[in-house]
Amino acid sequence: MSRDGKYISITSHGRLEAPQENLMLKKFSTLFAGHVDLDNRGQHGTPVNERRYSNEHLVTVFEKTQAMAQLMDELGYDTLWMAEHHFQYEGYECIPNLLLFSVHLAQVTKRLRFGCGFNITPMWHPLRLAEDFAMADILTNGRVIFGVGRGYHTREVETLGGPMLDAEANREIFEEQVEILFKAFNEESFSHQGKYYTLPARVPYRGYELKEITLVPRPLRLPVECWQPIVSSTQRGLDFMIKHRIKGIIGGGSALMAEAPVDAYREAAQRAGIDLQLGEDLCLGVTFHLADTHEKALREATPFYEEYVKMFAPLGFVRSLTPEQIEAVGRRGGWAEARIPTLEDAVKAGSWYCGPPEGFIAYLQFLEDKYPGLEYVNVASTMGVPKAIMLEQLEWFAKEVMPAFRDRAVRASNPAAR
Repeated sequence: MSRDGKYISITSHGRLEAPQENLMLKKFSTLFAGHVDLDNRGQHGTPVNERRYSNEHLVTVFEKTQAMAQLMDELGYDTLWMAEHHFQYEGYECIPNLLLFSVHLAQVTKRLRFGCGFNITPMWHPLRLAEDFAMADILTNGRVIFGVGRGYHTREVETLGGPMLDAEANREIFEEQVEILFKAFNEESFSHQGKYYTLPARVPYRGYELKEITLVPRPLRLPVECWQPIVSSTQRGLDFMIKHRIKGIIGGGSALMAEAPVDAYREAAQRAGIDLQLGEDLCLGVTFHLADTHEKALREATPFYEEYVKMFAPLGFVRSLTPEQIEAVGRRGGWAEARIPTLEDAVKAGSWYCGPPEGFIAYLQFLEDKYPGLEYVNVASTMGVPKAIMLEQLEWFAKEVMPAFRDRAVRASNPAAR
């Protein structure tokens, strides 16, 4: 990577070479986990466990999200992905019901789609989740994308009745719930007998013994497009995804860190007799901050990056930290002495892009070359970015990065425009 964040390829003869042109990358989205505007950001700001906001401030997440959705709709983004979370008075992830909110947002936008990233199934009864999605599918004319996940906050999952501390139980109930969800979506009537659920209940009903049940309503668009995060890349998990043709979202955006799960997902498809290109049916996430120079972007984004580390390091999402480093993250300052990775480290790893738009174009072209089946990229601001800056970044990306890919696609589909 060059100083201004540009990615280039080098041939075996040492010559600089522009990335090969391919036409796969075409759908741009953003992920918003649902943070309110935060004060005292960064390593010297308020520690996570000392943050507490009033209900009046927490509900500002809905107006903030709507402003993002309406701007993205105008600018031609494909999807706004949102995350389901609960009980977060700290202000980091404050949207508890994705389907309900998506139905509202669809009424104040024209074409933008809304992705469930993700419905945490161990916190749901699977039939209630299936019904709610079916209603959202119908009421929004197919503009809601289904997504499932296992969860990672013990406070949320265990409080709402699902297992989280017992990882094996969490995996078991998740898999059984997903089996039920797809039965409910796809079958006119069905029954299910598993470890956690007997459906329908074995009871008499209006003079007959209840043996099957029908989801009312069922989604109008079948098969249901479904996405799931790829985190650990276990063979069991990936084989389960492929069995149900669930597409995968890989967070973080690092081309290096993404390589293993991208390869593993393709290998799982091959085991099932499905031939996918590298990156096909996957979405890569890239955290970004645009500025006129790489150095300016680093300065501006450092407090936001540090807020992300404060929030997620104790949950295991900042890799390779020692217990001592995780403890240090919970205090004010002292990160250099604790050798906490910096934003510059994250940029070098490829999990962030910081710099001017032309460098981001080159980085995305680099991802295209590495993963020729890749169609979806999720570009996002991180934890703690204020509303005004998030809107500014979304607009800048749409106006100066997206056209490089959209215009190319138009030329490819219309020879006269070349």
